[in-house]
Amino acid sequence: MTEVADAPMRTIGKAQVREWFELPFFELLHRAHETHRRHFPGQRIQRSALLSIKTGGCSEDCGYCAQSARHHAHAREPLLDTQTIVRHAAQAKAAGATRFCMGAAWRAPKEKDLERVAEVVAAVKSLGLETCVTLGMLSAPQAARLKEAGLDYYNHNVDTSPEHYGKVITTHTLSDRLRTLEAVREAGIKVCCGGILGMGETREDRISMLALLAGLDPQPESVPINQLIPIPGTPLADAPPIDPFELVRTIAVARLALPHSYVRLSAGRSQMSDELQALCFYAGANSLFYGEKLLTAGNPDVARDDALLERLDLRPE
Repeated sequence: MTEVADAPMRTIGKAQVREWFELPFFELLHRAHETHRRHFPGQRIQRSALLSIKTGGCSEDCGYCAQSARHHAHAREPLLDTQTIVRHAAQAKAAGATRFCMGAAWRAPKEKDLERVAEVVAAVKSLGLETCVTLGMLSAPQAARLKEAGLDYYNHNVDTSPEHYGKVITTHTLSDRLRTLEAVREAGIKVCCGGILGMGETREDRISMLALLAGLDPQPESVPINQLIPIPGTPLADAPPIDPFELVRTIAVARLALPHSYVRLSAGRSQMSDELQALCFYAGANSLFYGEKLLTAGNPDVARDDALLERLDLRPE
């Protein structure tokens, strides 16, 4: 059986990812934890905050998203002003976050909107926080403008496997997403790219998604693993939840396939017990979103997270 290791990422294809998935559960966790400890300081967690800076009205039809104008669940708020965003960022920093992530529901930003976001990025960066935005698809010049403003990370998830993608989204292709990731890389911005579990995909789809992420060159520095939060009015409102142990298994395989990446425990934590989150951290998750809301969905509050991390002897980076 192939050893876990830091083999060149081009060797990590579906066959290797599948082999990891099929390991006995505790053997998989053991290997993932050893890999994690080789590359990251023990007992450390990175805390990030996420703010929706422009909500709803998006023309895309992503089946999981309440912000699509095509669904019956969408809320709508215009782009927040810079002062309001900076105030939220300062509050997040005071609560212990080291990275501030900002999301805007666009298919792709218009130039006037991009200039406003660039102004916000520079202002948040001046607080001493890492900056991350997700704005939809970007052109190369737009990515370069964000880099000039001081952007550290750009989030653009692949969401699911290439084979399952068209069952979740039809208004753009996975290739469109990959082109944005190329533009971001060329601009010198770090990549935050992961997926969503529980959208009706199979394990084989999860294998394919992780093989895709592992094959990106270079691999993403940040890999969010989200659980679908079913939202009434969206096409995936009735999707069955992923088995909790399959979630842990997916995180463990992500750690093996992406040994240098931050594996970010993202959406869906409000539905997870403390014990399940602890298993995820042991399996290699070493970053979480901090705060009461993720874009339009709920998230555990700061006090609960602080108490959990203290119980687990996990210290913030």
